[in-house]
Amino acid sequence: MASTKPGERKLQILQTLAAMLENPKGEKITTAALAARVDVSEAALYRHFASKAQMFEGLIEFIESTVFGLINQITEQQENGVMQAQAIAAMLLNFADKNRGMTRVLTGDVLVNEDERLQARMNQFAERIEMAFRQALRIAASQGQLPEKEVSARSSALCNLVLGRWLRLEPVCKM
Repeated sequence: MASTKPGERKLQILQTLAAMLENPKGEKITTAALAARVDVSEAALYRHFASKAQMFEGLIEFIESTVFGLINQITEQQENGVMQAQAIAAMLLNFADKNRGMTRVLTGDVLVNEDERLQARMNQFAERIEMAFRQALRIAASQGQLPEKEVSARSSALCNLVLGRWLRLEPVCKM
């Protein structure tokens, strides 16, 4: 077996988990199924991650660093507050469209039977997204593009629009 560099196997496990999440009607995501896809033993998975929850945390960390890094780029490059909000919304929708498995993490779909702290973390993620919209719209208000009293309602509406679109990206039927 070819040796892998430190961190490569961990990344491979997370990439495989993300790929498995892209098929919501596929196999149940268990550590055994994940180990089989990566072609390692379950024990090898646990050398890199103490638990399945820790694997999901790795995906969440990737999502957070990517999304908030892109939001920072948008706010640095775009001075117009309305344009910032539009660019943030477009980026969030594009991210979800290109990363369907990650979208299932964003919406909490795959976290239902996992550790509660994971869902709490995704709720906090949504709050940070709304805060990014609020900051952009405050800039827009300071630029005279909309009344200050509308900032909170509009940022909430934008956040809800994005979350709703994320939910529609994945075909989930739970009846």
